Order: sequence, then structure tokens, then C-alpha cells
Amino acid sequence: MAKKTVATLGKGGAKDITKVIKTVRSDKTGAYVFEEKILPNSEVKNFLNK
Repeated sequence: MAKKTVATLGKGGAKDITKVIKTVRSDKTGAYVFEEKILPNSEVKNFLNK
């Protein structure tokens, strides 16, 4: 799976996007869950501050 993502991001414009992984606490169980998104560089701070 990682190879496919890297191959897709390797094409033109890859410097304009970032894969962001954020740890979020679940309301139901209290366990930590990882939230992953591929965002434009300008949206990274907004995503992490939520």
C-alpha cells in the first residue's frame, strides 16, 4: 500500500502536498486513534490545530 501512495505522490506537484498523521482520542473508548490525510501545504496548520 505504501508503494502505491509514494508512486502517486511522486508525479508532478508532490512538493505542494503533505501526508499528515494526527493522534485523536476516541470519545467512546478513550483509546487513541490515528487520523491520516493528504492535504495541501497551506491546510496543514489548520488540520493540526483542530
